[in-house]
Amino acid sequence: MEKTFSQANQKENKIDTSVTAKHDGTSPYVKGITAGRAKSLVGTVSGLISLIVGWRAKRHSNRGTGSGRTGAIVAFTLGLIGIVLSVIHLSTSYGAAFGSGSGKAGALVGILLGLIGMVLGGLALRPKRE
Repeated sequence: MEKTFSQANQKENKIDTSVTAKHDGTSPYVKGITAGRAKSLVGTVSGLISLIVGWRAKRHSNRGTGSGRTGAIVAFTLGLIGIVLSVIHLSTSYGAAFGSGSGKAGALVGILLGLIGMVLGGLALRPKRE
């Protein structure tokens, strides 16, 4: 039985993907902070700060030593900012591959951290059950 979608017969589309290290120090891989990675780091750092502030506000509200309302609002706002910045970065880096230095992976991490920070901020704002 012949495979319909096999790439075995498509010799003209195949590219040699074997990469060998060169002795002159150059590498085909992207290293360091590129412009795309720097842009995605802004959303990621905002999401990380949101997560930390939200966790502290949640812990503060659970202890009963205060409401933690200000921290919860800050966490919610920073989480939203991180998500918006990361979504904007993902939409502008459309078509770029992971590992190309475009910052797609960092933007996805920023969305995740911002979402967790927003959830923790929302839980800290929730009234306590007595």
